[in-house]
Order: sequence, then C-alpha cells, then structure tokens
Amino acid sequence: MNAKRLTKPKENVQQLQEKLGHAAKESKKRRFHALYDKVYRLDILWEAWRKVRANKGSAGIDGETLADIEKQGEMFFVHECHRLLKEGNYHPQPVKRHYIPKKDGKQRPLGIPTVRDRVIQMATKLVNEPIFEADFQETSFGFRPKRSAKQALERIRKTCNRKGNWVVDVDIQGYFYNINQEKLMKLVEMRISDRRILKLARKWLGAGVMEEGNVRRSDLGTPQGGVISPLLPNIYLNYFDLLWERHGNTVGELTCYADDLVVICKTRKDADWAFQLIQAIMQLLELTLHPTKTRIVGLWTGEEGFDFLGMHHRKTKDETSKGQVYYTTQQWLCRKAGERIREVVKERLAPPSMRHKSFQEHVEYLNPKIQGWRNYYYTAYSQKKMAKLDWYILQRLTRWYAKKRQRSRWMSTLREMKSLSTRGGLKTLL
Repeated sequence: MNAKRLTKPKENVQQLQEKLGHAAKESKKRRFHALYDKVYRLDILWEAWRKVRANKGSAGIDGETLADIEKQGEMFFVHECHRLLKEGNYHPQPVKRHYIPKKDGKQRPLGIPTVRDRVIQMATKLVNEPIFEADFQETSFGFRPKRSAKQALERIRKTCNRKGNWVVDVDIQGYFYNINQEKLMKLVEMRISDRRILKLARKWLGAGVMEEGNVRRSDLGTPQGGVISPLLPNIYLNYFDLLWERHGNTVGELTCYADDLVVICKTRKDADWAFQLIQAIMQLLELTLHPTKTRIVGLWTGEEGFDFLGMHHRKTKDETSKGQVYYTTQQWLCRKAGERIREVVKERLAPPSMRHKSFQEHVEYLNPKIQGWRNYYYTAYSQKKMAKLDWYILQRLTRWYAKKRQRSRWMSTLREMKSLSTRGGLKTLL
C-alpha cells in the first residue's frame, strides 16, 4: 500500500466510486469481476472505519465498542480487517437483536451488528454502491447518495399540482423481513460476478440474529441495522421500479423512499389500473400489500389526503392576489409526526430524575432536535401546527421548572419561563 493512498483515503474512495459509477453507466449489461481486492484495500477500510465511527452506535454480540477499538489502536483494527479479508478468514457474527417499544404496545426489532461487521459492510458498500446507483431509477429517493426525503416530498407536491388527483398509497407488509434472498442474489449477480463479493453478501444474509442466547436464521429478509441494509433492499425494489417504468409510467407517476411508495394518477380509472399492476409486480417479488393501509385516495375534492414520509398531503382551496380561487397541494406534518415530537419532549422533561438537570442542559439537548424538526417539517401550511408544538414545549418546560422549584401551580411560572427561554437561547419551530 503506497503512502499516498493512506494519507488521502476519502479522496481515493471518491475517485474509485466515480470510476466504477462511470463504467456501470457506460455499459448497463457489464458485470464487475474484480472488486474484492478493492474492499480490503487499507485506504478503503480506513475510510469505512471513519464513517462507522462518525455514525456512532453500540456494540454487537461480541461487546466490542467503538471506544474499545480506539483504545486498542484504530490502525491495528483496520489492519486486522484487511488481514481477515485478504486471507479469506472473515466470518460475520450474528446480529444482536434489540427491541424499541412502539406507542401501540408492540415492539420494533432492531439489529446491531458488531463494529467489525459494520466496518467491512461499509467498505463493501463504498465499492459496490456506485455500480448499482447507475441502475437505480429517478423515482427512488431512499438511502441514496445526494437524495433525500425532502426531494421526494417536493416531487409529490409538483406531481399532485399537475392534475394528479388520485393517489395509490402503498404499504408493503413487513418488506425488510420478507425479501426472497435467492431472488435478491440473482439481482445482485446481474451486476457483480466477483465470487468473493457474492460470498460476502450470502454470509451477511445467512448470519442470523442472536436473541436470548439463541441464533435464528431465515431464508427471508435482509440484515437489519447493518450498513449494507439499505443497499440490498434498494436493489430488490429496483426491479419494481424498472417494471413500473416499462408498464405503468403512462398511467401514474411513481415516487419511492425505500419501502414507502405512492403512485399519483390523473383519473380514478388510471388509479385502479395502477393498483392492479402494483399487485402483479409485488406477486413476482413475493411481497404482500398491507390489506388496510394500501388504498386509493381521491384528492380532487379536498376531502381526503394521505400521509407520506411524515407529512400530510392534501389539496385545498387557495386564492391568488386577485381573489381567484384554485386548488393547490399543501403539506404539513402528519398527526403521527406531531405525536412523536411530543413524546421526545415529554420523555426528556417529565421524569422526576430530570429535575436535577439545569435549564441550560435541557436547552442544549432540545435545540438540535427543534432545529432538525423545523428544517424538515416547516412549510407555509404547517405554521399553526408548529405553533401548537412550540406551546407544548414551553408548557413542558414550565411544568418541569415548577416541580424543580417545588411550586404547586405551574401556570404562574409561565411568564418567568418565557423570559428564561428567550435569554437561554431556546430555539422555536416557528
């Protein structure tokens, strides 16, 4: 490994990605066969480690944390990954199962791979992602470089305003857990012929989940929580995007964000036909549409709307400066998004254990979150909802302050809290 590569890993990765992406675009049928040696290049692995470290995250089943690796020596860790891959002795460990409680009482399963597995997955993703990016459609926005949920929302708003009056709102039932692994690997093999890369992918798919001391393996689904997790499902659903481009593009405009997708049509007839085509393609992929969450929504009367990526979309009447009435698509944060924001604030400020914290500590915790919520959810049509959330945050802070000061009536503390919030630099959603 020459010294120049190790001093500029980020630039080297970008150059390699540009080269691979260009080659993939030049020939849509080209299969890449010499990739594995790039995955274990020290500069690639070093950049992979840097990205995994920046993403933070906890330890997998081996208990090894990011801090442990930093303490032992980062360069030693990267060289060890290099050696294991080069010698063919790398074997991923099962993913640690962790559950996050949901509001409805159910639990959302989350997978936590080991740090080593995350780094090697990241290196593999850095090398392989540009190849598949060349094939992904313009309709897809989820977990892709230089693409975002905000761009997907803007596409939907513009499509609805171009006489898009009917929406097929699609919910795929348990998408990530029901992907057919054999079909997924066939789609991967259409671009990758390097047997060692394919073997790596199969190892991750078959690594299984460690839960209560037992390892469970399945022929369905992709590894959750891993760095490679978003790329593999995107490859699988790209088959849907391609078939839609071929057979459904004339009846409706598709917008996808991972497993969330909507098709916007001009007429009810088009929407019905689109629904049938979606069902047919999903059957080919061995996926099932949720029977109650998948529906056709009529926007043209303004009586119905739909939720997508945390925003509610609805056509409502508006007026020009000359008083002319017209319908336009408005977007504001959906009910569930508002509830989630309230939950985050309440979980921080309501517990008695939080009373020993200072006001400034709460501000430092809340401000980045408030800024993030504002950046994503603020629109000209969400101002009333944002104002209500601002009031909720102020109210929660006032309740916290009153209990900290052992005051029985929190409303009498409201004016003091408003002043304290202004002086303390608390951000607002409006």
